[in-house]
Amino acid sequence: MNILIIGYGRMGRLIERTALDQGDAISGTVDIGNLGDLAALGRTADVAIDFSAPAALPAVAEFVRASGTPLLSGVTGLSPEQLAVFGELGRYAPVVHSANYSLGIAVFRRALEEVSGVLGDFDIEIVETHHNQKADAPSGTAKLLLEAVDPRRERTPVYGRQGITGPRDKREIGVHALRGGTEAGTHTVSFFGPDEVFEITHRASSRQIFVNGALHAARELVTLPKGRYELRDILFGGTDK
Repeated sequence: MNILIIGYGRMGRLIERTALDQGDAISGTVDIGNLGDLAALGRTADVAIDFSAPAALPAVAEFVRASGTPLLSGVTGLSPEQLAVFGELGRYAPVVHSANYSLGIAVFRRALEEVSGVLGDFDIEIVETHHNQKADAPSGTAKLLLEAVDPRRERTPVYGRQGITGPRDKREIGVHALRGGTEAGTHTVSFFGPDEVFEITHRASSRQIFVNGALHAARELVTLPKGRYELRDILFGGTDK
């Protein structure tokens, strides 16, 4: 593929190195400091891979509208209004956004959709751990897992607990963020039932797993027609857009 990289931080540089090692080409790199360069670019790449920041979304969206370049976004910390932009961009190009491109997390999410149908009456808690430089909390991945266990949003997320909280409300889901060291990312979802506990944990050893998954998804994305895709559509098939 010929790839345009948007966001030239740690993820962007790792995507560049990995893509070049795999025989892909890099058509250019754009970072927060030179987002204005996007306006001058036409369709020079097979796909744009964006791991920048929420503030870059307006410039990235305008670029996709103007060029029709397929977009794979891994930006986290987006508001519901910002996430809705990807649906609109699907009119111009194939677009996918995910807070986590790990193939293991994709399987994790799919498994949770099945498990929660059986253990939905259990008390559910989500704990995520990341390095001490992560800017947002809870992680975008934790939000993905929360959606998987409560797709109809029938429960109330509780982001940490403090003080005299009283008995736990059966309708709540605890979401907790730990920060420290160089932790690449660990996510655990626990189902607490009468006399038993069921837990699923995913651990990332490095950011390389996210890069590998993003490049895998990008290769599939460029073959698809215009539309807003979920990562699960690309990996497992389906028509949700």
